[in-house]
Amino acid sequence: MDIADLGFEFAPIGLCMLENRVIRGCNRQFAETFGGSVDSFTDVPFAEFYVSPEDYENIGARGLAAMSETGRYSDERVMTRRSGEMFWCRVRGVSLTPEDPFQRGIWSVTDLSDERPIVELTQREREVAILTCRGLTSKEIGLELDLSYRTVEVYRARLLEKFQARKLAELVAKLSGMPL
Repeated sequence: MDIADLGFEFAPIGLCMLENRVIRGCNRQFAETFGGSVDSFTDVPFAEFYVSPEDYENIGARGLAAMSETGRYSDERVMTRRSGEMFWCRVRGVSLTPEDPFQRGIWSVTDLSDERPIVELTQREREVAILTCRGLTSKEIGLELDLSYRTVEVYRARLLEKFQARKLAELVAKLSGMPL
């Protein structure tokens, strides 16, 4: 195995190569994170590891928009392992085909389970949580999700309660795994 192959295979972070959002190859850490052998992920749609079809579509749309502009995308999200267990992870990707960003890319996945436990959230609560962590205001989130800012405030209030946070800064710290 040459040095580049060794670096990919034994990287301490999950790596995968996607073509049109289908896994074409991955390393050992990716397989360990999602539960399976390296070979068992070949030609598997990445959609299989999203919490819901809505997450797959919504995150995909945001990712495509960002990658169309910069060739890169990153976020923190909840995904599922093959066992069905949900976990928080940081996902980063770079497109190798800027003219068609999802045609071919390299993606990394970092398991954040140790820093961020799972709290049961609805689809909309997850979306509001992700956009809140990106620093968007209630009005900006409302525009992004086609909701009134008051409805976003209701979702934020639910998140504050579920995460036992007293204010927005504490919620963001808990969502992002920052020490308090």
